[in-house]
Amino acid sequence: MKRFGNPDQSRPVALWLFFTAAMVFAMVVIGGITRLTGSGLSITEWKPIMGALPPLNAADWTEAFEKYKAIPQYAQVNAGMSLAEFQGIFWWEWAHRLFGRLIGMVFALPFFVFLACRLLPPRSVLGRLALPTRLIWRCALLLGLGGLQGLIGWWMVSSGLSERVDVAPERLTTHLGLALIIFAGLIWTGLEAWSGEEHNRASTGWSRGAAVLLGAVFVQCLLGGLVAGAKAGFIYNDWPLMNGALLAPVDWGRGGWAFLHDQALVQFNHRIWAYGLLIGGTVYAVQAWRWKLAEGLGTSAFVVGGALWLQAVLGIVTLVSVVPLWLGGLHQAGAAIVLALATANLWMVRRSQSRLFVSGPRR
Repeated sequence: MKRFGNPDQSRPVALWLFFTAAMVFAMVVIGGITRLTGSGLSITEWKPIMGALPPLNAADWTEAFEKYKAIPQYAQVNAGMSLAEFQGIFWWEWAHRLFGRLIGMVFALPFFVFLACRLLPPRSVLGRLALPTRLIWRCALLLGLGGLQGLIGWWMVSSGLSERVDVAPERLTTHLGLALIIFAGLIWTGLEAWSGEEHNRASTGWSRGAAVLLGAVFVQCLLGGLVAGAKAGFIYNDWPLMNGALLAPVDWGRGGWAFLHDQALVQFNHRIWAYGLLIGGTVYAVQAWRWKLAEGLGTSAFVVGGALWLQAVLGIVTLVSVVPLWLGGLHQAGAAIVLALATANLWMVRRSQSRLFVSGPRR
């Protein structure tokens, strides 16, 4: 078994975390497609264990369809749909939930295996799989957040079963936001496991700037979630104006709820924040490149800046095309990729600045 220079390294743990992160990324894309196909309310019950089994015979399908017919979405949106059409949306939601259960198993089972391996003698080959103590609490937290995500998913779905024909935008955004937090957490913790712990972390201007950039990307993802939840991408499909105006009419009678539910306002906020993020990310990338930061940080910043531009162009194309399924899914995937790059960039900055803090500036 190959030995690594840093005793804090655990490459098997890192690979497991990166693989789980890839699954969460796929889950985010599947969730976006489930939303765009209008499939999210096709399963009207939450059965964490038995719900893993789909309808197995004609009677089961009839029962599931009758339950769907009892909610407002069927009466107001899909009245008269056939059983075959219902099965089409059912399978999307069922796959979405099943994949979530699979992610839980892929994370939880190896986690407990890594914990158990710490009980083996230090010289044991399997002992190399031991989870470093510093990572245990992080992985335990990620496991807890994964369980919470299942509860929030049902909380989101339940908002569309009685009075609405879709889920509440703020609940959808909460569900998306937590998924992205878990995604970023898996990437960060995987990088820590791959490279080992770095002590004496320093807080520098570049570190704070990278943190602000990551936070701004995350906020933009949340604003995108509100656009998706309010179905605001299907209106005001001209650019750079909104139906010929800077800001389309807003129903201010909703008060503060307008920032969550008004289609014109949530799309406007998503646009404006995107412009600010694009400018800030570009300035950050140019400055990092000009200053030739150590450890490849200039390249990292440049990659994040380039990804922001590509995502902005993709967002515009998606909007003016009135959100076709493939573009909507691609745009959501792009958001997760930008978040992953910004997360890795912050990790690299903090690690590099920590080394400079310890060893002094390079000559």
